[in-house]
Amino acid sequence: MAIWDKNEPAGNNSANPSSTTASAPAAAATPPAGTPAASSPAVRTAASKEESVITSGITVEGKIVGKGNVRVAGKFKGDIQVDGDLQIDSAAAVEGQVKAGHVTVNGTLTGNIDTANQVELKQGSTVTGDIKATTLSVTAGARMRGHVDFGFGDGK
Repeated sequence: MAIWDKNEPAGNNSANPSSTTASAPAAAATPPAGTPAASSPAVRTAASKEESVITSGITVEGKIVGKGNVRVAGKFKGDIQVDGDLQIDSAAAVEGQVKAGHVTVNGTLTGNIDTANQVELKQGSTVTGDIKATTLSVTAGARMRGHVDFGFGDGK
């Protein structure tokens, strides 16, 4: 029995395999009555930004280039260049050059942040490298060693 069969009207014969198979694609794209729209995979994907995640316990070496958002919860060694957002979680470590729209550092970054629209250094974060951004936000308890250039990215 498929998940979408639970909310079918009582008059529908869900025992007929051909009717269940025929209704599966439509039911997967549209949430059943009474189900929040956010729980549907099709609706959730369309409503939220795409995000690639390097989970905790994983170490990756290489280069990331793309248009989506990236969240690092593990360890990454290499350059990251994304048009979207980069989030470095509290237990994460990134070693390399970063270019992203919005960079949020909760963990450790060893390398330069270049041409970011916004950089946020959260409590407990550590950055060793230079930062060049349009705006910079530093929370008490963040640490940084390097040069900072901000406020000049808008062409003024």
